[in-house]
Amino acid sequence: MQAKRGGKNAVAAWVHPETVRRIERSMGALGTAAITAMDERLPWFRKMSAENRSWLGLVAQAGIASFVDWIKHPERIRPGATEVFGTAPRELARAVRLQQAVEMVRVIIDVVEGQVDDLAAPGGEAELREAVLVYAREIAFSAAQVYARTAEARGAWDARLEALVVDSLVRGEGLQALNSWASALNWSSSPVSVIVGTVEGDDAEPVIDELRAAARRARLDLLAGVQGGRLIVVLGGTGDPMTAAEKLAGLFGPGPLVVGPPVKDLRAAHPSARAALAGLRVAPAWPDAPRPVSSDELLPERALDGDADAVRSLVTSAYQPLLAGGAALLDTLTAYLEQGSSLEGTARMLFVHPNTVRYRLRRVTELTGYTPADGRDGFTLWAAIILGRLAARPG
Repeated sequence: MQAKRGGKNAVAAWVHPETVRRIERSMGALGTAAITAMDERLPWFRKMSAENRSWLGLVAQAGIASFVDWIKHPERIRPGATEVFGTAPRELARAVRLQQAVEMVRVIIDVVEGQVDDLAAPGGEAELREAVLVYAREIAFSAAQVYARTAEARGAWDARLEALVVDSLVRGEGLQALNSWASALNWSSSPVSVIVGTVEGDDAEPVIDELRAAARRARLDLLAGVQGGRLIVVLGGTGDPMTAAEKLAGLFGPGPLVVGPPVKDLRAAHPSARAALAGLRVAPAWPDAPRPVSSDELLPERALDGDADAVRSLVTSAYQPLLAGGAALLDTLTAYLEQGSSLEGTARMLFVHPNTVRYRLRRVTELTGYTPADGRDGFTLWAAIILGRLAARPG
């Protein structure tokens, strides 16, 4: 038996040369035994495709070869995981989790350890067992490092792609490629809404991580990005984005939080983003706005700010239904708003009974969804009438 030497790899130096030769002669049989043991002990291995099973078989054989190479070269500090896991294609790291990789290493080591009595030179059983244990520990740590580097690279790539998706939705550019980008990010949720607020501090990553965690708990998909102090969140999987936004509101910075309308999928999310951003821009004009607030609730402010989408929405959803309801309906609403929401004053001005005014105002609510007696709704209706009249100007 060789004398035990000091150093970080002293264990490998203890293995008798005859033991090394015996293991080398048995490498093929050990590899076959390892694959058989994996098939018997690892249910996830049995369920894998034939191609991936074949690759993992090569990984098992590489693990045994790496062990032999390590004990033959005691000057090496530790075995390299790249020699083992580098055998398989990069895509396999997505199919095999770190926990499964460690289970696979354990099976391979168990196979070798189970044959120590046959593999070791006479009197060398203890030193081989110790070498196997040290190798198992080192290769497991190395595997963790390989997966960590892969996850870090994958995370950086996903972050760049996520930022690209958010930027494309905001700009309304590159929307044709959104399906493939979304697929790369494992996004398949619908409907989709965009939520816009602020972010506190210079480092938004912790906030975005918390948003992702909260979305996962709610079984929703989430993409996020920061642009000029604005935190833009794309939320998928809920038809009630306001309720979802209420749960996420505490993670945003101070100030308004605006929710765009839900749309059918990611490719159609640009209008939702545009509405939410327009709402955030004008939100200071309504200091008492709820938080979160729907972008549709800010239609009057958006229209006054020159938002063509808001102008079009108010004209089509409020003014045109009033116009279609007849001149008396529009005249009654206009008089009611001019009279400071006074039923009696409106009735006197129009020479009708107050009950007639009440009926016509109820009709306004039925046609538009807005209640004239409500101060905010009355303001919205007034804005819609003004914008409708401007839009109807000749030329």
